[in-house]
Amino acid sequence: MTTAPLTPPSPAPRTPARRRRRLLVALTTLLVLLVGYTAWSNLRPVHLTASIDIEASPEDVWHVLTDLPAYGQWNPFITSAEVTSPGGRLEEGAHLRIVLHDRTGDTTFTPRVLTADPGRELRWLGRIGPGWIADGEHRFTIEQTAPGHVRLTQSERFTGIAVPFAHSTLDTNTLPQFHALNKALALRAEALSP
Repeated sequence: MTTAPLTPPSPAPRTPARRRRRLLVALTTLLVLLVGYTAWSNLRPVHLTASIDIEASPEDVWHVLTDLPAYGQWNPFITSAEVTSPGGRLEEGAHLRIVLHDRTGDTTFTPRVLTADPGRELRWLGRIGPGWIADGEHRFTIEQTAPGHVRLTQSERFTGIAVPFAHSTLDTNTLPQFHALNKALALRAEALSP
């Protein structure tokens, strides 16, 4: 008596419902990973900061900082800036058009002003994409340290899913431009001071 070789049972045919379930599980897993990465990248912002002491009044520094049409004359980093909102006033809620320059070339941003406190703080928020790809909250603070002396601090907080990939570029290309802007602004403000 001979016996037929045993063959493993063939798998059950995949049904459309089973395929849909697998696809749904895969998409859900991908979505969870993307949401998790987005949350992680926003909880780990990149900060850049540069400060300079200036022999000038807060008003003189503010005047130079907010004279946007003159940026092309002295500013090596923000080579062009203008208020694009109706009325053209640099105030909270205003929209700007800013051209940034670094060694990689020019980049145009259209941030919204968050704070415009004369003689104290100018802050705006720029976005790449819908707000979760890359956000940059740029801030200038003016702190009087003695009569006729201020400390200008320029900083930016970067968040978004693209930021971890750009961290080294921000350090090598953008931070030196912060220092260059601060030095140029100091020279211009000190020339205004009596």
